[in-house]
Amino acid sequence: SKVLDQTPYAYGSRFEDGAGSNPEELIAAAHAGCFTMQLSFNIDKAGYTAGRLSTDCVITLEEGSITESKLTLRAEVPEMPQDKFDEAVAHAEKNCPVSKLLDTRISVTASLNA
Repeated sequence: SKVLDQTPYAYGSRFEDGAGSNPEELIAAAHAGCFTMQLSFNIDKAGYTAGRLSTDCVITLEEGSITESKLTLRAEVPEMPQDKFDEAVAHAEKNCPVSKLLDTRISVTASLNA
């Protein structure tokens, strides 16, 4: 797609105050999106309908390596029991394609109907 064609991408955006994106920011966006899509599928498969799923991701870069991907999820899924929700979240954390790709710690903080 051409969605990033006009997005500045340079060294200054990574370690300085330059405008634009950087690899870690793009990975964070990809991980949040992928996780949320997998979770949505899991919720539908369990027989529930999500009213809202919102995921933020923070990537930690230390000494030239990505050491962690922290996902924060806010979900509204009417009538879904907490244990079923927790199962769907755990599955998405381990099985979305970006999670499988990343060789790092992955953590999820999830709140249901918050």
